[in-house]
Amino acid sequence: MNISTFRAFKSRNYRLYFGGQSVSLIGTWMQKTAVSWVIYSLTHSTFMLGLTLFASQFPSFLFSLLGGVVSDRYNRYRVLLTTQVASMIQAVLLTILIFSKHYVVWEILTLSVVLGIINAFDVPARQSLVYEMIEDKNDLPNALALNSSMVNLSRLIGPAIAGIVLENLGDGVCFLMNALSFVAVIISLLLMKLPKYINKPHPKNVFGELKEGFSYIKRTPEISFILIMLMLVSLFVLPYSTLIPFYARDVFKGTASTFGIIDSFIGLGAFAGAIFLASLKPGHNLKKILGINTLVFGAGLVLFSHEGNYILALVFSAVAGFGMMSQITISNTVIQTTSDINMRGRVISFYAMAFFGMQPLGGLLIGSISKWIGTTNTVLGEGVIALMIGLLHLRFLHKAKIKKRDEQLLNQAVINVA
Repeated sequence: MNISTFRAFKSRNYRLYFGGQSVSLIGTWMQKTAVSWVIYSLTHSTFMLGLTLFASQFPSFLFSLLGGVVSDRYNRYRVLLTTQVASMIQAVLLTILIFSKHYVVWEILTLSVVLGIINAFDVPARQSLVYEMIEDKNDLPNALALNSSMVNLSRLIGPAIAGIVLENLGDGVCFLMNALSFVAVIISLLLMKLPKYINKPHPKNVFGELKEGFSYIKRTPEISFILIMLMLVSLFVLPYSTLIPFYARDVFKGTASTFGIIDSFIGLGAFAGAIFLASLKPGHNLKKILGINTLVFGAGLVLFSHEGNYILALVFSAVAGFGMMSQITISNTVIQTTSDINMRGRVISFYAMAFFGMQPLGGLLIGSISKWIGTTNTVLGEGVIALMIGLLHLRFLHKAKIKKRDEQLLNQAVINVA
């Protein structure tokens, strides 16, 4: 790792954003861990874990396109500030509910739906605003990789803290700490000094702008290809994370701390993957790295699925986390650096649909399949699917390379004849 790994920190606004988000995301992962543990403790059902993922992310799928239009039409900074305040209110309500000790599953699921709706507007605004925070636009890929390292460092720290807090202080404290963590990100946003927002005319209505965004993606194969790959991985592979409580409690006969540790090792691998991507110098073939790391992701899941040794299982979960990281980071990087600035919010909303929309559907699918063929066989199947997607990805890139070479040879031949 060298100083260029952190070159995006030259921008003051990005430093503020990174600091505030780091604190908030640790709280977010604490809440995610606590919600999964509370739901599984109440129901002992892997299907209910999938339903919880569905409740928290499917609303993002339904509303993300509208969120993308809002991000492109209005002041992204104001939109982001509003969504962060709304998220804090949701976290406070959830905290009050858990501390009351008189809660049922549907109440937790309802508040998860509310958070999913908020995230539909938060993600396009937040991801698009990063571009405006960076003073030297050449540092944008580095900033996006650092974002991912932040997300995954918080995934490493958050569940580990949550496991300890759940055992020693109770689930209510986990939710309270998440509610308090939003204070940091709101303060960081208020301290930013962004260029003055210039309101642009929007002659098209909301549906016209949605259609325009879809047409733009269709005629930009570089973006549409990445989105299709992300959709497949999000639907069939990423929902494996909803089954981790089963491994913690039923395979390794552990407690909430066991669950937190496994989740943290997934985060450790993902953090290592994010730092690896942040350290890459400009010019690397990110799409090829994405294909290779999809194979790494699949191999990690295959090895983890039936592993009875706890230590080896932790190692394999970290390998899976390393490969998983590329799905999110590289997809986001290609989209942000390729898309037109006036389309960025809408393109990111399609990215959010692929990522947040397919995962909850996959969560329901994987939860149902696990009841039919068993949880360990389900995770094995997800690993095999990841390997197939990775091979398909590399084959597509190879064919595209051959096609490009043939076109160059043909053009050279035409020039020579002329």
